[in-house]
Amino acid sequence: MKQQANLIRAGQVIEHEGRRWTVLKQQIITPGKGGAFIQVEMRDLKTGNKTNERWRTADTVERLMTDNKEYTYSYTDGENIVLMDPETFEQSHISADLLGDAAPFLQDNMTLEVDLVEGEPVAVHLPQSTVLEVVEADPVVKGQTASSSYKPAKLENGVRVMVPPHIAAGTRIVVNTADGSYVERAKD
Repeated sequence: MKQQANLIRAGQVIEHEGRRWTVLKQQIITPGKGGAFIQVEMRDLKTGNKTNERWRTADTVERLMTDNKEYTYSYTDGENIVLMDPETFEQSHISADLLGDAAPFLQDNMTLEVDLVEGEPVAVHLPQSTVLEVVEADPVVKGQTASSSYKPAKLENGVRVMVPPHIAAGTRIVVNTADGSYVERAKD
């Protein structure tokens, strides 16, 4: 389906120069002189190569329709993750590269949403947040409570995040899977 270039959003799959690309980032730039244009960072679905492309906002691009399907994460097998279809119990091997920076937040039996184009997986989305335990947290620096201060902490999956001073080792916290930021203390 054709759409204007200024409607391109991250996560969409487009066809350009006979190849399929998934959009990673997009930015509309309005220079002081001349018309606005859109700069798009995208990854080739077959080769994994990244490229940047510019279009005028009035240009049209071919957007491919994606189907969304939920899967349950089973385990990691080398370069691939193994997902199970909760309805048919069939297992699918999908490249772990589709997870990007969210890969460390993958947990057993986590429900993932997979975008498919003609039955081929093009993107994997984790839940917006997950609960993890803090295994290591720096001590509080006295007198640092006047402003909203954060201290570094290490989670059970090895990721380092910035947490408020009241969070200590052994505390379970909610973490945003998109950027790895602290959301709140877990309510369990």
